[in-house]
Amino acid sequence: MQRILDKFFKPKSIAIFGATDTIGKVGNAVLQNLQAYDGQLLPVNPKYKEVGGLKCYKNAKSLPGKPDLAIIATPAATVPGILEALGEKGIECALIMSAGFKEAGEEGEQLYREIVHIAAVHKIRIIGPNCMGILMPSTKLNATFAPAMPGPGRVAFISQSGSIGSAILDWAASKRVGFSYFASLGSMSDIGFEELIDYFACDSRTGCILIFMESLTNARKFMSAARAFARSKPIVVLKAGDSLEGARAAMAHTGSMSGNDPVYDAAFKRSGVIRVQSIQQLFDCTQALATQPLPAGKRLAIVTNAGGPGILATDALIRRGGKLAVLSSETIDELNQYLPVAWSKNNPVDLLGDAGSEQFRTAIRACLFDRNVDAVLVILTAQSITNPEEIANILIAESKAVYAKPVYASWMGMNTVIEGRNTLEKGKIPWFPFPERAVEVFMRMVKYRENLDLLFEMPEDLPIQFPDIRRDDARVLIVKAQKEGRTLLNESESRELLSCYGIPVNKGFLAKTEDEVAEITQTTGFPIVMKIESPDIWHKSD
Repeated sequence: MQRILDKFFKPKSIAIFGATDTIGKVGNAVLQNLQAYDGQLLPVNPKYKEVGGLKCYKNAKSLPGKPDLAIIATPAATVPGILEALGEKGIECALIMSAGFKEAGEEGEQLYREIVHIAAVHKIRIIGPNCMGILMPSTKLNATFAPAMPGPGRVAFISQSGSIGSAILDWAASKRVGFSYFASLGSMSDIGFEELIDYFACDSRTGCILIFMESLTNARKFMSAARAFARSKPIVVLKAGDSLEGARAAMAHTGSMSGNDPVYDAAFKRSGVIRVQSIQQLFDCTQALATQPLPAGKRLAIVTNAGGPGILATDALIRRGGKLAVLSSETIDELNQYLPVAWSKNNPVDLLGDAGSEQFRTAIRACLFDRNVDAVLVILTAQSITNPEEIANILIAESKAVYAKPVYASWMGMNTVIEGRNTLEKGKIPWFPFPERAVEVFMRMVKYRENLDLLFEMPEDLPIQFPDIRRDDARVLIVKAQKEGRTLLNESESRELLSCYGIPVNKGFLAKTEDEVAEITQTTGFPIVMKIESPDIWHKSD
């Protein structure tokens, strides 16, 4: 698989189907974004002889040689024919940006099945359809129609949604968060999360992976890939569709069912994945993971020049299961020596509103070197006697002295603290407008550390024998389904399987006719619940 994905992310030649000089068209935006890439660009469009100053080819057959990658940005109805031509040409990799497939109703579903079949016959690997594209900043590969190109960095980002991907890339560029890779997967007709996780895990430039997920087609493979990667590098997932209405919206967007959310939640936890619930949380975790080490524990020290925000941060910390670090006697003695007499004498370390730069330096340094502290949050409120930029530089310098402990900053205010925030960004210190957000990110990092510990735990030994277990009956159910070529059990079989292992289930009966229903109800009485059991209908939403 690595050879194939190298052709996607490190192609020597790229054919762009649908390339055009018409501004506002996807084919134009992609061609413009690829101008900086050091590779052969081959526009394909039967309407033109030249596009973007490059020779334009009529079709796949007329292309010179065999390009590593074909990008398709043409109407959905034309894609099957283009794929067929790619197969005849021997091209192995296709990035399909075209929309109008599973998400577009019955006709689109038919087109989707057609391209999947053609790709399988010709052994073409696909990213998409209905995707925004891919990029690799370190090589200036921008095979997307996104307006922003982030700088190189250690974050890999996989998104099913092109619009979410574009927004995060734009945000990252402003926040100086760099990326090693970006991939928009769209409807995932072929290549999915697990293949990309495996690929990014082998790349030394990637330090963490972000995922925006609407649905998952192969949970087993995803969990296997995620567990292997998360042992050494974090994965952050924003899973959409955790409500019934959201699941329906996801179905309309990508044409895929978003699944049972508690199952996803349990799978993510056991895979060592950090799960977030909003784009804001995804942004915040990205910044923290890209710039700070993980905390060794949940003990937080808070340094502030205002008592109120310190209390709010404390409340947020305790609500989320964190702990206020108990400062050592040596730290208290040091702070007593250098801070005003009226300082709080405890954690949070309240320096008071007239605190100067050197008092901030003393408190930050003392907390970072305290053995009882796992991380430090510095809160600064706008004061006329406080220099936010100078204190930002102090925080950057002190954090480098104890790099094993993460630091977070909350520079509260707006115009007065803008330069201080800019300085923090340059110094790779994640800042937040309000302290509660900083605490939330800290606790997510703590949770990830705990999930990592779970990954390395050995399960307890379980007794081999349980009372009243009917393994032979269970085996008969499984073998029957396998012989019939099924990968799912129907409801009555599922109930029976659970009961074989002593799991209590409410009583159920299978009726194939109205007469059988009448006969059963004479025994059970009313009320009863009736449900469809069919090999063609597995989900109620179907």
